[in-house]
Amino acid sequence: MAVLPTISTSCIVISALLVAYGWYLISRRRVEAHKKVMLTAAVFALLFFTIYMSRTLFIGNTSFGGPETVKVYYTVFLVFHIVLATVGAVFGLVTIWTGLKDQRGRHRRLGPVTSIIWFGSASTGVVVYWLLYVLYPGGQTTSLLKAILGF
Repeated sequence: MAVLPTISTSCIVISALLVAYGWYLISRRRVEAHKKVMLTAAVFALLFFTIYMSRTLFIGNTSFGGPETVKVYYTVFLVFHIVLATVGAVFGLVTIWTGLKDQRGRHRRLGPVTSIIWFGSASTGVVVYWLLYVLYPGGQTTSLLKAILGF
């Protein structure tokens, strides 16, 4: 089992679960608890991103190791996940910013949309992990630095 991908995927799942709990808390008008939980969710998302980028730079990304007949579907799904995760991250930053700046009207409009995007991103991320490390053996791994600089 790949340790760093397992840890980073766990971080994004924890982040999504905390977002769901934060949503529950705000529905109960527990604003301060909501704020703490959502900021903790953001910390777990940032931890995921830090692990992912460090691994990408120094160890590398794992290529798809499944059958060629599935690879095109995996690639399309992966691109969808990356777009969803990027949009979710941008929405997340803006939503956090509006919450911290007490722009409640904008925050209330963005929050549910951001949460749904985040749930989609986390879910598709788990499927990518499952396809790369559980269902099929991982493919070759090359670090970004090695690929660019040759060492």
